[in-house]
Amino acid sequence: MPEIFNLYGYSFFFWSKEHEPIHVHVEGSDGYATFNWDEQNATFIQRECFNIKAGDLRKIKKAIAEREQEIIDRWNEYFNS
Repeated sequence: MPEIFNLYGYSFFFWSKEHEPIHVHVEGSDGYATFNWDEQNATFIQRECFNIKAGDLRKIKKAIAEREQEIIDRWNEYFNS
């Protein structure tokens, strides 16, 4: 499970055997979320969320938006090399 980064007590990662589209999993002690890359709109969109507080979810979304190129690069490095 390659971890991309860790913020606010949440791990941002993808599984070693993944599928398209590019997406990132976010998991902490309280909950879990997944965000898919929307190529048409050039942004990550929340696919699912379970038991993450609204304030934490806002921080997570902001972190993903600020680091979206890093997430895409890490995905491509891992799955296309």
